[in-house]
Amino acid sequence: MARRKVREHDGKKLLARQMGLPIMCCQAKPETDLDSLAKENPWLLQKKLVVKPDMLFGKRGKGNLVLLDADWSHAKEFIKKNMNHEVEMPGVKGALTHFIIEPFVAHKEEYYFSIMPERDSDVLLFSPAGGMDVEANWDKVVKVAVPVGEAADRKAIEKALDGKIPVERKARAAEFFAKCHGVFAGLDLSLLEMNPFTFDGEGNPVPLDLRMEIDDCAGFKDDAKWGPIEFPEPFGRKPYPEEKFVKELDAKTGASLKLTILNPEGRIWTMVAGGGASVIYADTVVDLGYMKELANYGEYSGDPNEEETYQYAKTVLDLATRHNDPKGKVLIIGGGIANFTDVANTFKGIVRALREHKEKLKKANISIFVRRGGPNYQTGLKLMRELGSELGVPIEVYGPETSMTYVVPLAIKKLSG
Repeated sequence: MARRKVREHDGKKLLARQMGLPIMCCQAKPETDLDSLAKENPWLLQKKLVVKPDMLFGKRGKGNLVLLDADWSHAKEFIKKNMNHEVEMPGVKGALTHFIIEPFVAHKEEYYFSIMPERDSDVLLFSPAGGMDVEANWDKVVKVAVPVGEAADRKAIEKALDGKIPVERKARAAEFFAKCHGVFAGLDLSLLEMNPFTFDGEGNPVPLDLRMEIDDCAGFKDDAKWGPIEFPEPFGRKPYPEEKFVKELDAKTGASLKLTILNPEGRIWTMVAGGGASVIYADTVVDLGYMKELANYGEYSGDPNEEETYQYAKTVLDLATRHNDPKGKVLIIGGGIANFTDVANTFKGIVRALREHKEKLKKANISIFVRRGGPNYQTGLKLMRELGSELGVPIEVYGPETSMTYVVPLAIKKLSG
């Protein structure tokens, strides 16, 4: 699962579409003509408004970044003042480029609701103490587990809410939570959190603040249901050109090519086949205490052809050989046992890229560790063994008889030695 955060605006629009909710909100970006926005959304001129940055970070109220109970003229002034303004949050700094605008809802109650997946169930959490008080009152949280593949039981939710919410709200809240779970399960969400949510004057549940994460690997079946949704970079992080290049490659193929640069000067680089394997290799590096040396995270899978694998490998090698370290570096070319990916074919692309980087690899003092299995793996591993002698670069090669992450401690030992 690849958990990707979405903007609050996109998450609320998705819920509105899927659940038929009367949620009104719109978005302001640097290129937005605010006068045109008001013409497209007449309610901006008719209602009191809330304006806040929509940049995937919290604590906006504490940073004086939330405008409440404002008319449109004040909302415009607030947006113009803060658009492209640099702000610093804990551990990160960046410019504000997206704002969500929605009607102000006068309220007294603030509740908490979330859904998150566990191994065997989706867990619904509710607290009568929402907003900034939820963590201090975690003992008040009630939990309802919905087994994977089953629909949420509205009656069971309603029973769990006994004594936690006014009687007149209980049935409406239970129905709302059950519908939210239907969207959560049906659209492959990996987090849905409303903190706080309240009820409007007609008794309708209203999410005042919303966080949503989506499993973007499900795009092949859910993309139409998600609608126009964006997966932005975390606040303050600008994508590297190489990440953009791999993303463009990925968009043009039926295979999967992913790359995230964690530390461009790191000494442990990976080129891993398979999304699950990429997680296991990265976790193993972290478990062994070398998180700060892990340079990248990514995968190539889905049987990419030789050219696609070559372009991917070339990109990783360009990065790995860019910053030399006197202590040397390691490159782990790993993977599990493929079901249908032709190992020899993908290795041809990698071998081609390695040959082109022969001198750079030697200059950067990079040692290579290979572990792979699957269709035609013997031919692929033979290519790698022969390549070590040809290039004059240390390459250790292991097949499926060796456990998948065996090469990780070997690589780390090489760095330490």
